[in-house]
Amino acid sequence: MNGGHDLGGRQGFGTVNAEPESEEPLFHAEWERRIFALVLATGMLGQWSIDESRHARERQNPADYLRHSYYENWLVGLEKLLEEKDLVARIEQDAQCFRVPDAADARKILRKGDPTLLPDSTQPRFRSGDRLRVAKRQQAGHTRVPTYVQGANGTVVNHYGTHIYPDQNATGQRAGAHLYCLRFEGSELWGSESFSQSVYVDLWEPYLEEIR
Repeated sequence: MNGGHDLGGRQGFGTVNAEPESEEPLFHAEWERRIFALVLATGMLGQWSIDESRHARERQNPADYLRHSYYENWLVGLEKLLEEKDLVARIEQDAQCFRVPDAADARKILRKGDPTLLPDSTQPRFRSGDRLRVAKRQQAGHTRVPTYVQGANGTVVNHYGTHIYPDQNATGQRAGAHLYCLRFEGSELWGSESFSQSVYVDLWEPYLEEIR
């Protein structure tokens, strides 16, 4: 969806004054550490996917998203999911229905992650070297196609196979779509010949269309 989280290529927000990675602490305050732990711990209960979690953060008012710090947005998303899933009340009623990992299992889950690669059920529509256009999408749901590449033409440089399609996964539907890497010329994205660098973006097949 279009919102405060999708700022790539937008102007008017000032310069990025990032802390050097070597100097930036993992957490700037103890409450950030606690929010991080809460989000991971509740996510391990298996009641929502990572895409549902992202979409919960995105659905707040764009002005609030921009006003909040990184972990404040995480907290807003967690509160929304807890309410929508009625999770607190369900746990209070019957905690035995939930499999709560112990410390050892939690470490295994964090190391392994949740695989996204699925068996191919269809043939890919596109191949390396194809010139494609990214479809323009105005939708209320979650998407992983950034606004700055929508409508732009790019070249397929790789095909990764079938991976979980985030747009549907955010609504609880576990489905797959072919995933590609596309190269975009800087001038195509920014409209300036002075930007000569190429940009590589991973995009799912439903985001792409043939150039006619």
